[in-house]
Amino acid sequence: MDSFRDTYGPVALVTGASSGIGTAFARSLAARHLDLVLAARRVERLVQLAAELSAVHGVRADVCELDLAQPEAPQQLLDATAGRDVGLLVSNAGFSMKGEHSANDPQAMAEMLMVNCHAPMQLTQGFIPRLRERGKGGIILTGSVEGLIGCPYSTAYSATKALVKALGEGLWAELQPEGIDVLTLCPGATDTEAGAKSGIDMSKIANVMQSEDVAELAIENIRNGPTFISSEHYRMLFDGLLAMPRREALTTMAEGMRRSTAAAEA
Repeated sequence: MDSFRDTYGPVALVTGASSGIGTAFARSLAARHLDLVLAARRVERLVQLAAELSAVHGVRADVCELDLAQPEAPQQLLDATAGRDVGLLVSNAGFSMKGEHSANDPQAMAEMLMVNCHAPMQLTQGFIPRLRERGKGGIILTGSVEGLIGCPYSTAYSATKALVKALGEGLWAELQPEGIDVLTLCPGATDTEAGAKSGIDMSKIANVMQSEDVAELAIENIRNGPTFISSEHYRMLFDGLLAMPRREALTTMAEGMRRSTAAAEA
């Protein structure tokens, strides 16, 4: 633990820390004795989490209320952490949209681009000089297995996570010689409130992982970049899809989604 804190501490920043994988990241890092900056919109949840982490692990946990759908939010977060020795950036905030692309709300898609793409791009750009000055540290970007290939009926979300994957891979290659680790986490189905918000009944989905397990595996594998798929089931599934001719893989996924939707509506 001391070795981990020496490399990635003393402070970690976690975005999207108010629920799901973000909360799990915060708890796992606090257990490794890192102080934290917790960022999200729902400040009351952040305050509660910060109090918990301080009481249980004796760490300092600061709260930063902001909405990463706003263009200025990444710079606000950079300004708020200017005096802190942040050794680990966990850019985790994000949300998804499911269903036919033509039915998506344009404003919601614009906000999804800001949160899923603009925020990690700007935050990494801003933190890299600080990590370089330290000569060590790390970046974890929360992507998705849906960023590995265009996913029908999740097309816009899949496209945003494809950007995250490309961003993480490029940064891994740039920063590897400088002692800065970059890992793009690609979870499969994970039991979070985000699924319910997308209209998904997680109880009807097989091979669902818990947020705590996803975050812990990402932290354990931070040195094994550039990309890490946390679910063995989804790793095998997408290995199979990516080995197929692309047209066949895409039509197979689309047909499977249509069948599952029809079955759910029957």
